[in-house]
Amino acid sequence: MKQSVVSAAQIQQGIRALGLSRRPLCVHSSLRSFGWLQNGAATVIETLLGEGCTIMVPSFTSHFDVPAPAGRRLDRNGEDDADLPANTQIPNFYTTDSTLLDDDMGVLPRAILATPGRWRGQHPHDSFSAIGPLAAELIRDQRPLRVYAPFEALARFDGWVVLMGVGLNRMTLIHYAEQRAGRELFRRWSRDRRGEIIESQVGGCSEGFERLRGALAPLERITMVGESHWRAYPVVGFVDLAARTIRENPTITHCDDEYCQRCNDAILGGPLGVDTFD
Repeated sequence: MKQSVVSAAQIQQGIRALGLSRRPLCVHSSLRSFGWLQNGAATVIETLLGEGCTIMVPSFTSHFDVPAPAGRRLDRNGEDDADLPANTQIPNFYTTDSTLLDDDMGVLPRAILATPGRWRGQHPHDSFSAIGPLAAELIRDQRPLRVYAPFEALARFDGWVVLMGVGLNRMTLIHYAEQRAGRELFRRWSRDRRGEIIESQVGGCSEGFERLRGALAPLERITMVGESHWRAYPVVGFVDLAARTIRENPTITHCDDEYCQRCNDAILGGPLGVDTFD
């Protein structure tokens, strides 16, 4: 079956249909969902920037993870021994100049990181990256223990999250809603420039997040771009609604695996004995 060809004009039409021109956007995407996209990720980036949007994407990497230091293995921290890095002699430390990404991050974040003028957050595991007129404002406050500061900034600028051909299970904003619902975020560790081990906040399992769709439907905008089903949600209003839904029904976020350590620990409230300052 021949795939449809998606052009910059169709992407522009999709953004305008959602009413998102000139807004900052956190984008989660599967470019494969479009069909055949002319010039790939560059077309998405150039078109959104041409519409006056700022593009923010997750740019997560586990490359710099190290095991917890002695005495810092936390209870209810969403991990088991299989999750822990085996190499305790990792020499690298993270910098915002890094272009390393986990393989499952996708094409668009990789392209954003390769674009001159982009900003990347100061978080060694769950950084966000952005390009566009508000990139610095969205990214500059991210720190190891302020992982979702970019969403706080996105809310201040009346930003939206756009799911391009992916589901709520790829929507990092829901982890911020979990935190707002009272769940402590999980902790991971890495080295800084001095070789000292530092603690960072990270999100948990997201495979059950599509269960929230019914509750979030009143905020949802939908359009099609080629073969790609787009959903968009405003940050303002979304986080409060999602957090309230999670507080009222904590198990709603659980994935299909009843033994999922991250889901089970999150529902119990997250790790115990964590640092709460940066």
